[in-house]
Parts: sequence; C-alpha cells; structure tokens
Amino acid sequence: MTDLAVYDMDRTVTRRATYTPFLLHCATRRAPWRLLFLPLVALSMLAYVARVIDRAKLKEINHRLLLGQMIHPRELKPLVESFADKQLASNIRPGARAAIARDKVEGRRLVLATASYRLYADAIAERLGFDDVIGTGSIVGLDDRVHARIAGENCYGPAKLRMIADWVEASGLRRAHGHVRFYSDHVSDRPAFEWADEPVAVNPHRKLRRLAERRGWRIEDWG
Repeated sequence: MTDLAVYDMDRTVTRRATYTPFLLHCATRRAPWRLLFLPLVALSMLAYVARVIDRAKLKEINHRLLLGQMIHPRELKPLVESFADKQLASNIRPGARAAIARDKVEGRRLVLATASYRLYADAIAERLGFDDVIGTGSIVGLDDRVHARIAGENCYGPAKLRMIADWVEASGLRRAHGHVRFYSDHVSDRPAFEWADEPVAVNPHRKLRRLAERRGWRIEDWG
C-alpha cells in the first residue's frame, strides 16, 4: 500500500498565484509588445467576475493575449525554466518545504494537484521533489505547438477530484493506495478534502477556515 500526500499549488505551496505572473513573465521576455493587451486581460477578468465566462475560458483568453495562439515547446522551455527558478527563489512557503520533507520521510508518494497549467507546474514540482503532477493540460497540435486551448477539464473544484481519481486509476493505485493526506488553501477543493483521509487546510481563506473548524480538519500556517 502506498500512502499519498496530495498538494494544491497556488497559495498553498506558493505564497501567491502563479498563472498570470507566468504569462507576464513570458510576455516580458518573449514579446513585450503583448503587454499592450493588458487592458483586454483586465476586461476578461471583469467578464469572469460578472460570470460571463468561466475560469477555463478566462485562462484560454489570457493565454492567447499574453503568450500567443500557439508556441513551440522549444521556445517555451527557457521561459518555463526561468519562471520555475523564480518561484523557487521567492514564492514557496517555508511550511510547504517542511511538509514536503516530512511526507518524504514518511515514504508518501507526493502529488501536486493544481488548476495551474502543467506546462509550468511540472517544472516547479520537479524542483520541489514531487513524484507526480495532476494539472490543467494544454492542447498540442499536429504541428507540435502548444495551443491556447485547455485539453480536457480545468483542474479546479469537482474537476480536480475527477482528475485525481483518473490519475489513481491510471497509476494502478485503485484499491492499492493507503492513507491520503490532502493540503489546500481554498474551499473550492472541498470535494478533495472530503475524499482524503486527512484533510489539512493551509493558510485558509475565510470560507475554508469556517468549514475546517466545523468539520474538525487540521489548520496549518505555512508562513
């Protein structure tokens, strides 16, 4: 039996969100003229707040505006690597590093389950010592280029739990994994919290803190 430790990434392992900073990082280094589209990025965010578009569409729009409709992995790789290095240098919670070290000592299989795009989450996870990554995928066309389209579901809310379940099945861990510890900062991960054997609310926002207190889930401050 393999015990699991499943971590959310943005504002759980990291102090700050990573998606928009990643796109800005890419635009600044690859095509600074794309920063002229920032007013449109702001409008798309307002459309999301007004529920005109969902999170997945918001991601696709901002990807298209700041990174482009498509990009070859060869061009993307140095941008991903430099962004991941930047996150490791300044955006990882000290408590996350301590929890990762503890879970490794306990022999757990470390899984990063994030709504962020795998195209850069993989690089961050590798640097932190994770074994597996579950995240939002990107469509790669026949031209081998990464497109500004989500492959499958946006790994958020109930979809995250479905994608974790799919990963468990694909990894041959169905009925073969042991105790599951799950960490997140946000109430949108309630389905995964309720699935886990040991839910841990990390630096929780108000709604999650209330839920954790009501359900008796552990609350931790990771700095």
